[in-house]
Parts: sequence; structure tokens; C-alpha cells
Amino acid sequence: MTSQVLIAGAGPTGLTLAIDLARRGVDVRIVERATEFFAGSRGDGIQPRTLEVFEDLGVLDAIHAAGIPVPLTRIFLDGNPVGERRMSEVREPTPAVPYPNPWMLGQSDTEAVLRARLADFGVRVELSTALATFTQDADGVTAVLEGPGGSETVRADYLVGADGGRSTVRKTLGIAFEGTTDESIRMLLGDVPVQALDLDYGYWFAAAQEPMNGIALTPLAGRNLFQFAAPLAQDAEPTRAVLQDALDRVSGRTDLIVGEPEWSTVWRPNIRLAQRFRDGRVFLAGDAAHAHPPTGGQGLNTGVQDGYNLGWKLAAALDGDATAPDTYESERRAVAAQVLGLSSALLDKHISGTEDAMDRGEDTHQLDITYRATNATGRLVAGDRAPDAPLRRADGSTVRLFELFRGPHATLLDFGDETDSAAAPTDPETRTYSLVGPDTTPRDGHLVAIGSHAFTEYAADTGTRVLIRPDGYLAWRNDK
Repeated sequence: MTSQVLIAGAGPTGLTLAIDLARRGVDVRIVERATEFFAGSRGDGIQPRTLEVFEDLGVLDAIHAAGIPVPLTRIFLDGNPVGERRMSEVREPTPAVPYPNPWMLGQSDTEAVLRARLADFGVRVELSTALATFTQDADGVTAVLEGPGGSETVRADYLVGADGGRSTVRKTLGIAFEGTTDESIRMLLGDVPVQALDLDYGYWFAAAQEPMNGIALTPLAGRNLFQFAAPLAQDAEPTRAVLQDALDRVSGRTDLIVGEPEWSTVWRPNIRLAQRFRDGRVFLAGDAAHAHPPTGGQGLNTGVQDGYNLGWKLAAALDGDATAPDTYESERRAVAAQVLGLSSALLDKHISGTEDAMDRGEDTHQLDITYRATNATGRLVAGDRAPDAPLRRADGSTVRLFELFRGPHATLLDFGDETDSAAAPTDPETRTYSLVGPDTTPRDGHLVAIGSHAFTEYAADTGTRVLIRPDGYLAWRNDK
């Protein structure tokens, strides 16, 4: 079988990439060495920028239906209730940021939503199918897969390793995975039922003398389970008995009965960044390219956006623009390094017991990620995220910028009354819209900016044009 793109690894990163390619008509094959789909919560925080990506991919409604907002956490010290707090302040939507708050959904449920969307395009994950080895040449990649039917040799134009921290793709390429693993720090993680606790709330149990060294219980949407997170002083199997003992010691209660974990693990800080994200026709994405601590909820989200960044570029390369993927490594490796720094700083706060270690600011939302090449301030430039904004059609109906961006195309916004056809894009896949200021009476085909916002303020500047990449970032702007 010949595939234009072969993806190794069917976690959130690989699934996002597969959806983005499939909706562009690219022949994609996605294989997973595991015998069954992952069944744990692990990365359960979906950040606002990832919600915007999911809107474009057509899965946001399903993600919202399956998940919950970040819950209010009840804090107990020495078994006594002392207050309530949220990890991040609840923010109201704005015209530019429609989804300002993180959303909670266990990783296995997020993956199920993405698999269902991928199936809409006729593509299914191939379980029990491992990438054994591969070679590449100037025209493509030859890979050997080991599956239920034995060995199979396949040919692909491109290979993407989204196969996790122990990535076969990365190791085969000999790419260094630079960073550290701290063996002195361990944490018990698991998805467990706990009697006598209200699933509408999260919980923090700790000793009054060490209020930041405690156990977190976070409700999992639709599961009647909590994600259990507790420090571990010495090596131990993440069994029900070990979890129960940890909770008994810090809660001061006897009515909190832990059930058998549906998923559990012992986690150690593993903070690493691949030296390169690309080797010829082979790319690394997600955990194969960067390993994050769970603090800040950045790992899954960064991987999803790796896939979202790479998908349209591979499709463009297959359509004749061989240079399109050249920016993938420079853009995404810089972002991964930035996000690793943020996650590491939050981890340091947890280890040191800093009082604000549980707080999550807007810098974890990934809305400020930029690929800009300049330090210009005060206006949007190439590489910046294009914000949302409300618009009004000539017939009085409304539409959002994100609705215009939605889909596999690029979008040209022509601000002002006059249209210079010579400046219009020649790419037939680019959609062009004319925007005018809020005080303008629109003609047919014009869209009126409703109010003044970070982006549509340019509607008053006749002749300004902005090209939006398929992944929602500015490709260029042309101010006259």
C-alpha cells in the first residue's frame, strides 16, 4: 500500500495531523503499536488555543459535550476545610477570544473524539501495528511495519513520528533528546473512584505544616472517577492500596474509600527537547519531539498544535510547494522550548512549595504563541495569531472571522472599499473577503466590522490586506 503520509503514533498529535491531512484529500495512514486504545486521563487540560484548533477541525462541539469547565477545588488541611479556589481565573469571552478558559477532558476521551472525526474521512487507526524500521531517499520513505499479519513494507512521501517519548522514529534517526530526568521526584497518578466525595468539585488534601505538599483529586467528566495525583517518597507500584494509604495519611479521614484504579502510573520529571524536528522527509511531533512535566497542562496542547502546524505544510508540499514544510522545525521547536520553560518553572514552584504553585495564568493558554520574526509592538504582524471578531453581512446577518477561516484554505482579508485585483492571491484555494469599517454602508459582498477590535480596526484603512495561513496565523500584511 502506498500512502502519501505515514503517521506513527495515534495519540492527540498524530490524530490531529491525520484529520488535517485527510480533510485536504491527502492519503494518510496512521499506525499504533499498542494493542488497544489508551484508557487513562493523563493530559486532561485543553487550553484555549487548542479549543480554537478543535473548532477548525470540526470537533469542538463534541469536546464541549464530553468535558467540563475547570472545577472549583475544595481545600482541606489536617482534614479541615479551609477554602476553595480554581487553578485559573474564569474569564469572559471577548470578540477576539471566544474560548478564554481551559476545558477539562481526559486524554482517552479526547482521543476518542478525534478518532471519530478521522473516521468521517474514511481513515481509521491501525492498532497492533508497529513501525519497525525505515529508510529514506530524495523521493520518499520506505518503512517496515509489523502488524497482525506479519511484516509489511510500505512506501510514503513523508513519515511523521508522533510515537511518544520513546519514539522509534527519533531513535532511528539518531536525534538527541536533550534534557533531564529527575529520579529523585516521583508522583503517583491514577484514575480512581473515591467514595464520599462530590464529583462536581476538585479536592486538595494536605497537612497544615506542608500545605503545598498534598494530594489532588480532579473529577473526570462523565467517568465517576477522579484523577489522583500524590507525591511518592519512595518507589512503589501505583496500586489501590498505595493510593489509599497516601490519601489516609494526608486527609485525616476514614470515609474516603479509593476503588481499583482504571489507569495508574508513577511519573518522574522528564523534561526534554529533540535536537531537531526534521530529517529530510521525516518529521517529529508531540512527545516524540518534546517531553513536558504535567504542570501547566502544556504537553498535549503543544503536540496538537505541532500537528496543526505541520498538516497544511505537508499538503502544500504534496501539491508542489516543496519548501512549505521548511518552517515547521524553526516555528515549532522554538515554541516547544518556550513552553518547556513555562512548565519547568511551574514544576519548580511545586517542588519548593511556593504558595502560588496552583495558579495558572494566561501564559498557559497558548494564545500568545507567535511565529513572528520581528519585535514590532502595537499591531499584529506576520507570525501572530489572527484573533476572532464579529462581522455583519449586507443582509444584516452576522458571521465570525473564525467561521471564515474554518477549513483547509488560506484567507485573504481586504480591508477597505477599494480592491486591487493585481494584489489578489493566485492560489485558487485562498478565499478572499472585503471588510469595511463599522460606520460604512456595505455593498453586496462586503462585511462590516462590528465595533473596534484588535484585528478589524484595520477595516478603516483602505488598501490594507492580510493573508491568514490555514492554521490561523498571519502569513503577511500589506499596508498602503
